[in-house]
Amino acid sequence: MLLSGGTGARLWPASRESHPKQLLPLTEDLTLLQSAAARVSDPARFEPLIVVANAEHRFTIAEQLRIIGAKDPLIALEPCGRNTAAPTAVAALLARDLDPAALILVMPADHVVRDTAKFLASVDQAAAIAARGALVLFGVDPTSPIPDYGYIRPGAALETDAGAYRVEHFVEKPSPAVAEAMVKGGGHLWNSGLLLAPAQLVIDELERHEPAVLLAAKRSLAEARRDLDFVRLDEAAFQAGPSISLDHALTERTDRLAVIKAEFDWTDVGAWSALWALGEKTSAGNVLIGEAFAEATTNSYVRSEGPLVATLGVRDLIVVATPDAVLVADRGSEQDVGRIVELLRAAGREPATQARQVRRPWGWYESVVSGAGFQVKRITVAPGCKLSLQSHAHRAEHWVVVSGVAVATIGDEEVVVRANESVFIPQGARHRLANPGDQPLSVIEVQSGDYLGEDDIVRFEDDYARN
Repeated sequence: MLLSGGTGARLWPASRESHPKQLLPLTEDLTLLQSAAARVSDPARFEPLIVVANAEHRFTIAEQLRIIGAKDPLIALEPCGRNTAAPTAVAALLARDLDPAALILVMPADHVVRDTAKFLASVDQAAAIAARGALVLFGVDPTSPIPDYGYIRPGAALETDAGAYRVEHFVEKPSPAVAEAMVKGGGHLWNSGLLLAPAQLVIDELERHEPAVLLAAKRSLAEARRDLDFVRLDEAAFQAGPSISLDHALTERTDRLAVIKAEFDWTDVGAWSALWALGEKTSAGNVLIGEAFAEATTNSYVRSEGPLVATLGVRDLIVVATPDAVLVADRGSEQDVGRIVELLRAAGREPATQARQVRRPWGWYESVVSGAGFQVKRITVAPGCKLSLQSHAHRAEHWVVVSGVAVATIGDEEVVVRANESVFIPQGARHRLANPGDQPLSVIEVQSGDYLGEDDIVRFEDDYARN
């Protein structure tokens, strides 16, 4: 199962609440979510994927899984964030209902694992141990003292399972000095957050240690409804449960826990320094992504998704530029980027949470320029998709096709619009934009009127069951 919640605030401005880090291609062409799903795609080992995710990201997640050929994923939608224990309980209940003897592999969707063969070997080892009635954590040899990680000290070896150990104690987010001492002294492993266990055992142990989490999960599933291909958990029931991590609810309290020493490489992409550590470095120790140029710069991460960014005479910096925001931070303080997001949110600044490119089930749009009484958007409609049949009370629109072929519905008329052609939609008219082709449709939309807010919309028909 994949846990795809959270906002990834420490990776702002690339990661936003509306489009968080797991949905971004931060380390390769695939997104973190796609890479995680691909690691567990072997049908000889794994059943179809269960994903528990933020309801706002459902169409993006479904599309990303479709692109990599994931077969029949079951996507359960969280109506609100409740940390990691609640979605794990939901996944365990879903898996148990499909197969009473099911084992579940709990995987956050924002981790990087580059050696899939070693990962699968560790999964096979853990599965054999879990099948005999244990919750199995994956511990990873630390390569550096990272204070933001959790640490495990393995204890005595399990008599019944070679290579498995009891957990002597946990250390959650130690101080830099304690982290350095643990790494130098040996005997501690990073807690990867990966857990493999019988679904029924997860349910039983939650019932024993944190019954309110399990009760909320059960009730939210009992009152869940189907929304297209998604399972939409009941909001009131889910929200009634406590917000608590799986570690605090279960793994740090159960006596059925084992830990194995995983041999694969592993990184929790929780901050920009992790991407600097993973990236291909220049001779000066810089990682340069996109339109980035560095002169007399050392040990820095410079990334641009928009304008050319140049650095001169600096060191140990994080510089990240997107079309609507720029972050400049010392590498030693980039764990505090989330605080910047909180301050921007409190100030009512939209870039704190909203990406400039807004994803929709039919594609995406972004605002190019706006002013008094007008706004220009760039719209891309995926092949075979169409927007809802809708109207606007306060604005008219002009569509100019840049590439592809559009079918524009205006009132009772359908108009075919090709590249370099345009069509006008009067204020109040029912209209729809569709892409009947097999290539993306690119359109420039010019809006004009006395109010241009996204809430000025009435939907009459919609393929995606939106209100």
